[in-house]
Amino acid sequence: MVEVPAYEEHQYSGVGLLRVAPERQACLLESLLPAGLALLSDELAAVDALLADGDVYASVWELWRAHDRRHGTSALTEGRPTIPIETFVRLMVVKARHGWGYERLVREVADSLHLRRFCEVGLAGRVPDESTLRKLCRRLGPATVEAIVLEVIARSAAQTGFRPRAARVDSTVVEADVKFPTDAGLAADAVALLARAGARLRGLAGAGAPRVRDRGRGAKGRLRRLGRTLKRRTEEAKAETLKITAECGELLAKSVREAHRLAAVLEAGSDAQQAAAPTLVVLIGRCERVLEQIRLRLAGEKITDRLVSLHDPDARPICKGKLAKKTEFGYVQQTCEITENTTGARGYLLAPATAPGNPGENTLLPATLAHADALGFTLTELALDGGFSGGPTDDAIAASEQQPTTVYIAGIREPDSPRTRRRLYRYRAGAEGRISHLKRRYGLRRSRLNGHAGQQTWCSWSVLAYNLDTHAHRLC
Repeated sequence: MVEVPAYEEHQYSGVGLLRVAPERQACLLESLLPAGLALLSDELAAVDALLADGDVYASVWELWRAHDRRHGTSALTEGRPTIPIETFVRLMVVKARHGWGYERLVREVADSLHLRRFCEVGLAGRVPDESTLRKLCRRLGPATVEAIVLEVIARSAAQTGFRPRAARVDSTVVEADVKFPTDAGLAADAVALLARAGARLRGLAGAGAPRVRDRGRGAKGRLRRLGRTLKRRTEEAKAETLKITAECGELLAKSVREAHRLAAVLEAGSDAQQAAAPTLVVLIGRCERVLEQIRLRLAGEKITDRLVSLHDPDARPICKGKLAKKTEFGYVQQTCEITENTTGARGYLLAPATAPGNPGENTLLPATLAHADALGFTLTELALDGGFSGGPTDDAIAASEQQPTTVYIAGIREPDSPRTRRRLYRYRAGAEGRISHLKRRYGLRRSRLNGHAGQQTWCSWSVLAYNLDTHAHRLC
């Protein structure tokens, strides 16, 4: 385990927004409160005791050291005054447990004595601003949070006497924070974004720089026409829909040409202008992908890698065969729950395995088993659904340290004993209920952070909160 540095040695973090907290002293007002007024519940007390171990945050210290090696020790003093890493992690755990937004989280913690105590914010202290929490959540990244998840599982298992035996693996879709995408809608959004970015960067480039006209009014008018057209649901309406989509594409093409001219001026300008040019170039690239999608649709060709959002370019359309939602827009995430038995008792969730696009079950399995190897757990039974195939599954198991004696794949590889088959069938089916519980209770239904890395970060915080609740459940 990584040794926790002292407060004097690492007062500020390399990312400029975190610091190690010294022992907090109670203020005079807290000493005047009646005894027991701010006592923690049994669950929060168990979570508090586990998070009080400084080794839980070893991944953060390593992140800081890596930053210091790249930028030098002078980076330790950069940035504004910060919040302790312990306080930040506890705030994010409370957020994931209750499903609150950042603003409500700050408000609720500020108004609650026991939440202030749990988050190590004194009665006279100020709860960190919600913008600070947003920045820290992004800057830590998914790898750091996943390391905290594994450390929490290892320490909780040691304290509660957890003896792993079986694991069940299943995949689900975590929706991106996007609206339902259409080619015409994406083109209208792209026109507005280019006009906004062009107006901002034109001021930096000078009055003589090319102008990106705002064609948003014309694009919105065409979207209103499209809405009225779709209500008719006839063959003529389909032709009219394609015509309106083509008109939106023509408006976007004009804006893209103007944006290209502005980008060329910025790239040939001063250092400040050259530094601002990449943002516009990236946006132009996404807009050109929308134009290509419109071209393919008008030509009747298949779109293989569809862009569904300009703000979240990593999200993809995913079809899982659900009756309620035939197509979801987001990311595939594979969850693995390790339990002591196969009776459905609550276990620990490993850090989620995911990949951009729509990866298959077997593609994500090696990463899932690698997380189990990092914990040093030995599994005897592994239950999978019918999306896994025998050969690739065997290859992934052979490449890892896990060599379970029984590998159950629903409908493909099942034990001969009817009793064992029924037991593992029920155990595997319980993974569906666990995923439903995670989506309803811990926010895994929709990621509020954009991008693939943002989705990983969001889901890792949810899994961390679930595992901490599991720890409290086993102790209480």
